[in-house]
Amino acid sequence: MAYKIIGDSCTDLTKEMKEEGFVSLVPLVLTIEGEDFVDDATFDQKDFIEKMQNSEECPRSACPSPERYMREFENQEECFVVTLSGKLSGSYNSALLAKNMYQEEHPDTKIEIVDSQSASCGQMLLALKIKELKEKGLSFEEVKQKITQFRDNMQTKFVLESLENLRKNGRLTNVTAMICNVLNIKPIMGAKEGEIIKLDQTRGMSKALLRMVEYIEADAKDVTTKILGIAHCNNKERAEFVKHEILRRIPFKDCIIVNTAGVSTLYANDGGIIVSY
Repeated sequence: MAYKIIGDSCTDLTKEMKEEGFVSLVPLVLTIEGEDFVDDATFDQKDFIEKMQNSEECPRSACPSPERYMREFENQEECFVVTLSGKLSGSYNSALLAKNMYQEEHPDTKIEIVDSQSASCGQMLLALKIKELKEKGLSFEEVKQKITQFRDNMQTKFVLESLENLRKNGRLTNVTAMICNVLNIKPIMGAKEGEIIKLDQTRGMSKALLRMVEYIEADAKDVTTKILGIAHCNNKERAEFVKHEILRRIPFKDCIIVNTAGVSTLYANDGGIIVSY
């Protein structure tokens, strides 16, 4: 049966994946001081980072409308939609509303909305898993069950170079952010049921990345059949360092590195590293 995989634009993909087109991306819109940036092929990461750094305002994102998602459902038999964590964005709720509205008039179209409870390369791994399951010939209901199980077992961790966006949106006080910057403190963060949690902190980026690797080594289970996803915001060298440190300790089946698109760039900021597995 024909199927379609849809992701919001926080689903970070490699250039080859974009060219293959196995995921149809629905863009969010990012705003800095009244200027809009559509998170699609026109997005200029370096320009966006520069404007974030020069603005005292926190960048904001607007999720796709239900109508935009509904356009992706047209003439499809099965649709699987992978969204940014519902705890971080309204994209999941918008997609869910789109599903309900569309199925009122097209009850035979099967639609599954997957809250990734993650972001970036985590969404990429979910999209790849859906593709793998469908290529094996699994039914819609079987894929639903297995992708939920896969999502619930997936882990996401990240390290931020800059705390500026957390300061700007009120998640850190100015004093805390200033102390972290002066002392070069880097937090190691994770995700729990879609919410951001702090795992640890160190002084210096290299130490923080290695500490993150230690956390991954401690909780990575049955990895010989799993793909490691690494997303970087404008720092591939750092991503390669993380890949090397993880793979020399943990036998993942494969590793895929992606550069962050717009939404992930907003969250990760320049130099940020996100790992999912």
